[in-house]
Amino acid sequence: MSKVSPCLWFNGEAEEAANLYVSLLPGSRIETVQKNVIDSPGGKAGTVLLVEFTLAGQRFMALNGGMRMEHTHAVSFAIDCVDQAEVDRLWNALLAAGGAAEQCGWLRDRYGVAWQIVPAVVRQYLGGPDAAAAARVMQAVLGMIKLDIEGLRRAYEGKSAA
Repeated sequence: MSKVSPCLWFNGEAEEAANLYVSLLPGSRIETVQKNVIDSPGGKAGTVLLVEFTLAGQRFMALNGGMRMEHTHAVSFAIDCVDQAEVDRLWNALLAAGGAAEQCGWLRDRYGVAWQIVPAVVRQYLGGPDAAAAARVMQAVLGMIKLDIEGLRRAYEGKSAA
């Protein structure tokens, strides 16, 4: 087990959020749910205080801290996607019930957590030896909300949008 686990702050939604997140990716599961043993800022005795969960092999904690704390883009979670179907599935699931789409493959889920839903091929296109192709891909990424693999491929190859 890693010594470092990101801890996400929620206001009563820690277990709900953790259940959503683990439902999205293989290798994910709820590890433990710790209840408040007394009334505290995190909630009444018997309510959920902390959820420890594994998300695609990475340990996390979700804490009900007792007040709303805004998540910022300074910390986001990037998910490498193998194909457009995975991009679409994760994009739609994280936007459901109140999420907000942003630019360049970023979104905020209904809890305000920032996610980057990124086709794995983006790193290949941006890090390849063809600087002009990489520049075209970066320009395409900047013009997209949800990333489109076919559009990125066309940009990499120097073809106009279909």
